[in-house]
Amino acid sequence: MEYKKINSEKIVNHIVQWLKNYAETAKVKGFVVGISGGIDSALVSTLCAKTGLPTLCVEMPIHQAASQVSRGKEHIAFLKDLYPNVRDTVADLTPTFDLMSDNLPKTENQTLQNLTLANTRARLRMTTLYYFAGINGFLVAGTGNKVEDFGVGFFTKYGDGGVDLSPIADLMKSEVRALATYLGITQNIIKAKPTDGLFGDDRSDEDQLGANYDELEAAMHADAAGKTEADLTGRELEVFKIYKRLNTINQHKMNPIPVCEIPDEVKF
Repeated sequence: MEYKKINSEKIVNHIVQWLKNYAETAKVKGFVVGISGGIDSALVSTLCAKTGLPTLCVEMPIHQAASQVSRGKEHIAFLKDLYPNVRDTVADLTPTFDLMSDNLPKTENQTLQNLTLANTRARLRMTTLYYFAGINGFLVAGTGNKVEDFGVGFFTKYGDGGVDLSPIADLMKSEVRALATYLGITQNIIKAKPTDGLFGDDRSDEDQLGANYDELEAAMHADAAGKTEADLTGRELEVFKIYKRLNTINQHKMNPIPVCEIPDEVKF
């Protein structure tokens, strides 16, 4: 599917100004971003750095693959070379994760246990980012894109979904790549296979989702255009079914927490 070419310069300027305005209104000093070695966190940290406000990049390895760690360090070096307002730190959460998981009850359902522990990793990282935000007076900048956050819900509730603001959540993955290229982010990161890095192995997002982001993006556009399964065939139909299933089961992540409202005739 062909998409309309975006104006990367205008979008970057818009997001950077939005970040600055939000920080000034909230009366906070800067931003903290978790660095994973992936394109989304690379783009968000670069946008935050461009505000001129203090930007803290935090690496939080938990049995992390060496390739993810090296890409993260490569990106931080790139940022620090260009932006004097960027600092970095490492919080090795492997011992914390191991201690916690060793003291939690086990289940016979190994698949469910592994998935739950993967989400636990994301929630430990969220807690760590808020620690650094708290001691510095910063905001936690989210790194989710539109396909992840509002398409298939591919994030951990109260993990990487627990943030103060989301600079790129209105950008499709293809648009994220366009902006990353415009900003000079290394091709090593741009071309890397997307992964959440939560399982301690080399599985990609595509391995977990059953489709790549270009395919899911096309399905998201098709759904927004009002297309149904009857309008599609072959691989497009297969991916559309994947998209609709994930979009449906993950609505609890995308919608506000349901509140049980008590009518007056019940309360009084």
